[in-house]
Amino acid sequence: MRAGATLDRLPTRLTALIRQRFALPPSPLRGEGKRPRFRKLKVATGVLAISVIAAGAALTLYARSLPSLDLSSAADRSAVVLDREGKLLRPFLTTDGRWKLPVTSEDVDPRYLAMLKAFEDKRFDSHHGIDPLGMMRAASQMLMNGRVVSGGSTLTMQVARLLEPREERTLAAKLRQAVRAVELERRFDKAGILDLYLTLAPFGGNLEGVRAASFAYFGKEPKRLSTAEAALLIALPQSPETRRPDRFVEAARKARERVLERVEQAGLATRDEVAAARNEPIPNARRPFPNLSPHIAEQAVAEAPAERVQKLSLDARLQTALEGLARERSLGLAPQVSIAIFAVDNETGEIRASVGGVDYFAAERAGALDLTRALRSPGSALKPFIYALAFDNGIAHPETMLEDRPARYGIYTPENFDMTFQGMVSARKALQLSLNVPAVELLSALGPQRFLSRLRDAGVAIAMPKDSGAPGLAVGLGGLGVTLQDLTRAYVGLARGGEMLPLRFRPQATQTGTAPRLVDPVAAWYVADTLLGAPPPLNAVPGRVAYKTGTSYGYRDAWAVGFDRKHTIGVWVGRADNGAVPGLVGRTVAAPILFDAFARLGIDPRPFPQPADAIVASTGHLPPPLRHLRQDVPKTVTAMTTPALKLAFPPDGARIDLSAAALDGNGRLNLKVAGGSPPYTWLVDGTPVTEPQRRRETQWQPPGKGFMRISVIDATGASESVSVRLQ
Repeated sequence: MRAGATLDRLPTRLTALIRQRFALPPSPLRGEGKRPRFRKLKVATGVLAISVIAAGAALTLYARSLPSLDLSSAADRSAVVLDREGKLLRPFLTTDGRWKLPVTSEDVDPRYLAMLKAFEDKRFDSHHGIDPLGMMRAASQMLMNGRVVSGGSTLTMQVARLLEPREERTLAAKLRQAVRAVELERRFDKAGILDLYLTLAPFGGNLEGVRAASFAYFGKEPKRLSTAEAALLIALPQSPETRRPDRFVEAARKARERVLERVEQAGLATRDEVAAARNEPIPNARRPFPNLSPHIAEQAVAEAPAERVQKLSLDARLQTALEGLARERSLGLAPQVSIAIFAVDNETGEIRASVGGVDYFAAERAGALDLTRALRSPGSALKPFIYALAFDNGIAHPETMLEDRPARYGIYTPENFDMTFQGMVSARKALQLSLNVPAVELLSALGPQRFLSRLRDAGVAIAMPKDSGAPGLAVGLGGLGVTLQDLTRAYVGLARGGEMLPLRFRPQATQTGTAPRLVDPVAAWYVADTLLGAPPPLNAVPGRVAYKTGTSYGYRDAWAVGFDRKHTIGVWVGRADNGAVPGLVGRTVAAPILFDAFARLGIDPRPFPQPADAIVASTGHLPPPLRHLRQDVPKTVTAMTTPALKLAFPPDGARIDLSAAALDGNGRLNLKVAGGSPPYTWLVDGTPVTEPQRRRETQWQPPGKGFMRISVIDATGASESVSVRLQ
């Protein structure tokens, strides 16, 4: 076949374009001048091939001249704190003050993604970063209209522009975006590129990413969007500052309308759906981001600042309910009074909700302070542990009879809250009515130092007043400091049959280590069964929650802590500055909040299983030693003539030579006491060094030189301390 015939065999339109491009004469008649025209076609084809090769080489050299693509802007995201099921509790601003929440395509409504592709880049799933047809369309529309009608950028090119933002809109900038788009397509799959767009797209102000915009404009995750909501979020990134719905409602409406038209044309929504979407109002203000459990969220981020996503053990539903409960109950209180609520899962020790105060932003309530960790006097809230240890040590039984009548322990004279006395009562009734005198009687038999040591050994942090000396009987009625978290943890131990667990706000697969034990299961069940029968407040049903209240001296703190087999909840009400609040009583203020909190759990309480070796009997059928508390020393007001306790030797401030006559032949120091009521217990630096004994003299082996604090406690709970120096 002759060469001239080759051009003639090409399609007519292509032949005409080639002849026009290279100034070739019209097609001759068959057989005329075919060889010269064939030569011109060969030259044109060669020139075109060389041009393509040269352009490709130039693009390759240009791409190699560009620096490495910087992905740091995509990695710089807001830290977010999630609940145990992945729900957002609280996000945090980035270091430069932007809301940029982590998001992937799996976190977004699939319909939104389909609408996004239909409007921005309908061949996104098939092109390799550049859409030639889209660019040709955009160029032809610009030539025909004399202005830019539609852009030819793909979603990948938009990601490239967001990674390397530039003000100028030139061909050079567009070329750079195209080269970067090809690079992105080689480095990431389509899902990865889509994730970058969803993270980087601007939505006006300091909002970046579709998740931040969805929360700011609609108050929800982008997982479930209406047609109108999805259309607005698709329209905003094209011109985020001029279409911000919180500033330019009409511009946002028009932009949303254009997206809805395209969506209808693409068949992604029916005419009725689009009509309904057009009638949806445009949000004209930004909504606040979630701020659930802000105190624990801040603690989590402070402990692990490098982790952008932190999952906690909290339950967002319960947290929301309890924060709402605190706000509701605060309306009937003084403006300075706050409420803290703390909920724990008894099985794992995981914190399910923590309300540190009524309003995080309320200055008059000191809302920024986490009041679940504030040291406060517990009032009578520690009484159940006096009874638990008394039961555990065989001192008493729930049906043991105790005296509730005027009594004196040295200079300490306890009184009941209502200033009345019940006479002889069972330990069960005394605890249910929160009588003070029987509790002090039990604590006297148990020993206050022993009581505190058992609590501390079980992991309960107890703070004693400075320079208080040896602990006295007042510790049983609130003469110490404890936090709501620690107090709630102690009650978790009762709910678990005496076994203590560390509290944690991060999920953990298994519990490691040996858990300390506060009391044995029988003693814990005695207390739980007793508190289950405590009369509830007016808003509650009896016999469902074991609970105890407390009111500190001067009406500064109102407490209520309750538990069933599954959960333990603690409530504290008071002023952050520890000021007095007249009428602030645990039973009338904190207890109703506690029972409302259990109601909002939405779970029916389960009964506590009775241990097999528990003694269930009336007082008359108990073993004789348990029918009444032993009365070794008189405690009534007739005993006021007993001489006051006095540490006779060594004297306070003494310097004692370890080789002096103060020591016996075996190097032991003589200790002497005057007055008081035997038996006596001696302590050095708060640790007992002798068993209770009736003799007023004893010996102690010093461990070495140094300063020591020596104390003695008598049977009534009175104590005396001195500081000495051994040299």
